[in-house]
Amino acid sequence: MSKLAETLRNGKWALTAECLPPRGASAAAVKKMAAAFPRVLDAVVVADHPDEAGGSAMACAALLAAEGIEPVLSMVTRDRNRVALEADVLGAVALGVQGFLCLSGSHPTLGDRPQAAGVFDMDSIQFSLALKTMRDEGLDFAGQKLGAAPQYVLGAVAHPYLRPMELNLLRLKKKVQAGAQFLLTQAVFDLAGFEQWLDAVRAAGLDREVAILASVLPLTSVEKAKQWQARPTYGPVGDACVARLSKAADPAKEGLALCVQTAARLKGLPGVRGVHILSGGSENLAAQVIKEAGLAQA
Repeated sequence: MSKLAETLRNGKWALTAECLPPRGASAAAVKKMAAAFPRVLDAVVVADHPDEAGGSAMACAALLAAEGIEPVLSMVTRDRNRVALEADVLGAVALGVQGFLCLSGSHPTLGDRPQAAGVFDMDSIQFSLALKTMRDEGLDFAGQKLGAAPQYVLGAVAHPYLRPMELNLLRLKKKVQAGAQFLLTQAVFDLAGFEQWLDAVRAAGLDREVAILASVLPLTSVEKAKQWQARPTYGPVGDACVARLSKAADPAKEGLALCVQTAARLKGLPGVRGVHILSGGSENLAAQVIKEAGLAQA
């Protein structure tokens, strides 16, 4: 049984972390990573080539499942048509995956393979609806009956800083209607902006329809902070944050402290049902964030 699904069903505090599949073909590298994740996590979300090409997300998820860690497999529609998406979902379930995070994905020109062709046969909302129909009605993407309906929990991504707010909420409602049971936000650095969005979500009653997991990211360097600052829709990093890391004797330590402070404040906000720890490739920091922010006791 899915630990994450049970947590969401019972209205409990949810705790997840991100995993970036190691570049290469080493199963040992994934198993080493798995050992770093604390067992208090409800699930580990395996990223699917978010900014640069890496190892196989499906293989990584299957290896995590074999290590006793519940994986949620991210799947971007940028790289697959509906035939490949359907096949990969069925294959992933057969390998022990019990959750999917549906995303459209950034355009290839924004990643490290700008020469790649984007597919975008479906967007994330259409993909979510297809998966909901597959699970609840036992129908494949073409409407044909499957032998047995696969079971899984469905998630989507929320962008708290996209404006105007009316369009932000409209897209959010569509994701919930399409079957999203939990929403992972982009990284929160600007708490005031996040709370403005959360107030609007609560006013619309959406927090009662879907579990909102606010994301935090431990910045490990000034360069990483500036990189995120250049892409504000992925979680705006303000000048004050960059200045704080720049003045620190140990920017990585200061970035972790900032992440812990943000997570601790998010824990007390009405409408937040959990925290998602983005790794940025530093999966070993998840346990530290959980311990220092007191997230396990939320």
